[in-house]
Amino acid sequence: MKRTLIFTMAGLFAFSPFLFAQDPTSEPTRPNVPADILGPQLVVWSQLQKPRPVPQPLPPPDQADQQQPGPAAESQAQQEPLNQTFIGTIVKDGSKYVFRELESAVYQIDDQEKAKLYEGKQVKIAGSLDAKNNMLHVARIELLS
Repeated sequence: MKRTLIFTMAGLFAFSPFLFAQDPTSEPTRPNVPADILGPQLVVWSQLQKPRPVPQPLPPPDQADQQQPGPAAESQAQQEPLNQTFIGTIVKDGSKYVFRELESAVYQIDDQEKAKLYEGKQVKIAGSLDAKNNMLHVARIELLS
C-alpha cells in the first residue's frame, strides 16, 4: 500500500506540468482596436522624463515653394545676410578689437571676447557683415596656419 501511494504521488509530480500547461496553439484574445492605432495609448511618465511633442512632418517641396514669407521673415533676411568668410588680422584700435581684412578694409567686431583671444593673429572669420553699421557679426573664428 505504501508503494502504491509513493508511485501515485511520483506520477502526479512527474506529470503535473503537463496537466496544468496551456495550449501553445491557442492565441490570446485581444480587444478590438482600430487598425490605425499601433498599441495601447496609455503612457506612464516618471518624474525624470519630460514628454516631448512629436515633430510635425515637413510639407511637400511643391507646397513649401508656394508659401509666401511674412514681413518678419523678410526684415530678418535683410538684417542678416548669409554667412560669409573673411580673412585678415584682428588688431586693437583704442579700447576695441577690429578686423582688418587683407584688402585693408576695417570692420568693427560684435564679439569682443572672442576677438580678444586672437589679437595680432591672422584669422578666418565666418560671419555676416552689416555694411550699414560696418559691423562684422562673428559666428566662428579660426586661426590660419
